[in-house]
Amino acid sequence: MELNEPSAKYLVQGGLQQTEIGPIPLDWQVEPLAKVAEIRSGIAKNVNAVIADAIEVPYLRVANVQDGYLDLQEISTIRINREYLRRYSVLPFDVLMNEGGDIDKLGRGALWRGQIQPCVHQNHVFVVRCKPALAPQFLSAWSASPPARRYFLFAGKQTTNLASINKTSLGQLPVAMPRLREEQERIAQALADADALIASLEQLLSKKRQIKQGAMQELLTGQRRLPGFIDDWVPGVLGDALGELVAGVSVNSEANGTTEGAPSVLKTSAICDGQFDPTECKAIAKADVGRAQTTPRKDSLLVSRMNTPDLVGEVGYVDADYPLLFLPDRVWMAQAKHGSHVNMRWLVSLLSSAPYKQRIRDTATGTSGSMKNISKAALRSLPVHFPCGEEQTAIASVLSDMDAEITALEARLTKARQLKQGMAQALLTGRIRLV
Repeated sequence: MELNEPSAKYLVQGGLQQTEIGPIPLDWQVEPLAKVAEIRSGIAKNVNAVIADAIEVPYLRVANVQDGYLDLQEISTIRINREYLRRYSVLPFDVLMNEGGDIDKLGRGALWRGQIQPCVHQNHVFVVRCKPALAPQFLSAWSASPPARRYFLFAGKQTTNLASINKTSLGQLPVAMPRLREEQERIAQALADADALIASLEQLLSKKRQIKQGAMQELLTGQRRLPGFIDDWVPGVLGDALGELVAGVSVNSEANGTTEGAPSVLKTSAICDGQFDPTECKAIAKADVGRAQTTPRKDSLLVSRMNTPDLVGEVGYVDADYPLLFLPDRVWMAQAKHGSHVNMRWLVSLLSSAPYKQRIRDTATGTSGSMKNISKAALRSLPVHFPCGEEQTAIASVLSDMDAEITALEARLTKARQLKQGMAQALLTGRIRLV
């Protein structure tokens, strides 16, 4: 199926035609969505209405239309007159587009493949039914393209953090497409394959994280012992293993200063789930550089001593010296107590496990509901059962290997997402053509 010849309003330059959305190949065309698809409004739910000849059917809402995909875990229902079923039905290969919501997700298309039949759609969700010239899979992908996002950014009526678009404005969405529907389908399939790879990596990453959580639960509590270790664990308190808890000082930071090669102060967000991210920092204002003190030291742990109720007590392991980074006043650093022979990686894993996170948070005090504090005495008196040093090292090694595997998967996932984004930008503008 082909579209009409390119409109005269497009200027042909060097094998490309310059259009309102930028240069595209000569055998592509830009058309308003309303010309190549039918846009249908949905039905509102009225719980108090008396409905004759009613039928109860699944009801697709804004919450079901996510960022380019459909979330069907929770499906609502609606009672409507039987005669309305035909008017508001969602058919296989309809594209669902949200009428309102976050500006970044406004108008994002999600392809309906008829998973549930029959069903209808909410009045805040448009159904876009493509004509033969436009492949619905391509439209779903196009709705996430940079030209489409720019259009929604300016066409959406925005209030605070939310935005909405009406049927008329949606119909004016410019869609750049190959005239051959077969090429549209090939582009959509290539992007779907990239999405499938990303989904498989996400599932694998989730599984690995669950496996690690299970291993932490068993190894850090002694429910499962590693081969060769049978000695009883020794009861004590956290203070038996930690040296002095040292905090930083409060300093002012540069509003837009670069942190590369500059003295910088850590954000509390640098510490999470046993990990330490040295890039989470802000450049210190020049007037305050002389006041900064306490840099993260190799083989130490950091503790968020003052934070929101759900983040207070977070810990992170420091694997190297960072002479240009400085602690804020809300973060403690501690090294192993002289003579304790504690393995700090093991200790950080223990303190970042779910049971110990909760124990630490339970010691936090403060009258504010948004900010809590931990005292040195409360933290140091936390009960701990210590395996021998060799077992601590063995447990830390197992968990560290799992962390390395998870980190590698996260890097693969980040790369896959970046590649998909680059593919989408190239394929949806015709910069790269599929053979």
